[in-house]
Amino acid sequence: MARRVHGERSVGLLYGQRALLIGALEPLTYTGTMLSTKAREWPFKRLVRTAKAQETIFLGSTEEADRILARVRNQHLRVEGSLPEAAGAHAAGAAYSAFDPELMLWTLAVIADSGRAMYEAMVRRLSASEREGLWQDYLRFGELFGMPRDVAPATYPEFEAWFAEKIASPDLHATPHALAFAPVVAFEHPVPRGARLNLAAQNLVIKGTLPPRVREVFDIPWGAREESAFRALTATHRQAHHVMPRNVRRGRNDRFFDVVATGERLRGGTPTPELGAGVS
Repeated sequence: MARRVHGERSVGLLYGQRALLIGALEPLTYTGTMLSTKAREWPFKRLVRTAKAQETIFLGSTEEADRILARVRNQHLRVEGSLPEAAGAHAAGAAYSAFDPELMLWTLAVIADSGRAMYEAMVRRLSASEREGLWQDYLRFGELFGMPRDVAPATYPEFEAWFAEKIASPDLHATPHALAFAPVVAFEHPVPRGARLNLAAQNLVIKGTLPPRVREVFDIPWGAREESAFRALTATHRQAHHVMPRNVRRGRNDRFFDVVATGERLRGGTPTPELGAGVS
């Protein structure tokens, strides 16, 4: 099921930005990533690298996936430390680690919910048994990164209830840095002028599939006009999906990802706010 879902180009192009935006509401994972990686200086380069790695694990051979996983494990060893300032419900000095089981579950959760949401918006609604099969594949995906299976909800209905509770929880919090920076990485990709109309359509789909609370936190305008445009766009794509040639609708998105990475490189990076006082 994971290969079926993530093999759709529309899913591969869009789920990552949605997951990034929702994921930024956990201050420990967000701030830890900002402090431990080059995500601040070259965020789109990092986004592209992550997208390519995940597509390789979902769609590539076992040998390709093993090479990616070994590289990611080495990178995750550097993601460890403590918050320099309070962030939401987390006090200054709270520890973070890429290998913290609860934080690994949160990272997996935003990927899992976003993959499902994009497939159902752009392709078709999954049956209960398909959702269950997809969740079991995501559990395996998490295990490949070292997440203990017993930390996660065992079934899709349990996961759905857990995720809804997390989204509603007051513990989810966007730091000032996340409020300023996460929407830039989600929506303001450095693409050529001729691709900006496509980017606007993609952003509409991402915004339309977000939980309402996430739109509220990031102050994303959404009303009847936006909802109508979103429904029309996704309905048109679902109808067209049935007549698209297989090689158009399915496959990896490397060449599209490379356009974004090249755009950032040509402009010399991405201006970002200082983390400093923006943690709290």
